Amino acid sequence: MILQSVILIAGLLLLVKGADWLVDGASVLAKKHKVSDLAIGLTIVAFGTSAPELVVNSVASAQGYADIVFGNVIGSNNFNLFFILGVAGLITPLAVQSSSVWKEIPFSFIAAIILLLMVNNYFSNTAPSLSMIEGIVLLVCFAAFLYYVFTQLKSETTNQEIEQKVYSNLKIWTLILGGLAGLVLGGKLVVDNAVTIANSLGVSEKIIGLTIIAAGTSLPELATSVVASLKKNNDIAIGNIIGSNIFNIFLILGVSSIIRPLPFQITFNNDIYLLLGGTLFLFTAMFSGKRKSLDRWEAIILLLAYIGYTTYLVSMEL
Repeated sequence: MILQSVILIAGLLLLVKGADWLVDGASVLAKKHKVSDLAIGLTIVAFGTSAPELVVNSVASAQGYADIVFGNVIGSNNFNLFFILGVAGLITPLAVQSSSVWKEIPFSFIAAIILLLMVNNYFSNTAPSLSMIEGIVLLVCFAAFLYYVFTQLKSETTNQEIEQKVYSNLKIWTLILGGLAGLVLGGKLVVDNAVTIANSLGVSEKIIGLTIIAAGTSLPELATSVVASLKKNNDIAIGNIIGSNIFNIFLILGVSSIIRPLPFQITFNNDIYLLLGGTLFLFTAMFSGKRKSLDRWEAIILLLAYIGYTTYLVSMEL
């Protein structure tokens, strides 16, 4: 099992590095062809930070590991919201734009509500699941969110100059192809070895997905938000998390359920309720203490809630 653990960690590192290489190479290629920074941010960078979750879930869905699919997305969203925002908010209080308070945070809450309704089949008598048709609906919602982000950013002006790297064509394509290879290989290593470890320990695939895989695939978001927080770039620190949570539900679960319809364990409902509660807490935090800001004491509450939640999950398995 030690070997499987080492390979699992190696797979997670491959996922993170693969996403980094892909974003780096694709961004430089896009700039060479005069693609705007806005388009790069909405497509290449957005995809890159979601690539680990997308690859892991695509592999897990194709192999029929529905618990890993749901565990990874729901667990990643809770890790993002409670742990990453908690850490970033401890580093510095996070001021939030009005658009995030009134639009993006409610949008992420609505995404979780849509997921809850879909997987429990409240409007039909079939067993809890996420069907291919529902996956298409999620992708339509994702397209609507992208359109909103595009129009939002289009209406804003910025004087920020983004540093432009200069690479040779050989280096660009080496990064892109190497990044894609790292993502595919890393995703396969993570899923296969996570299942092996779960079976060896007698732990469910659900718990492995909600904890180890979820935290591992969220490493790009963790790094991005912590660095942004240290640089006092609050918009990136909090926008990265809210955007990622919306991407995970609409894009990644949408793609996963199109690959293969996914049976849903109703025990995951508790984890979705936690996500809904955390999102509501974040929204109300905008009106307590310093307005439109996540204060340090509120960040501590998020961190303590996540520690308690994870402890409870593990204790239920032992």
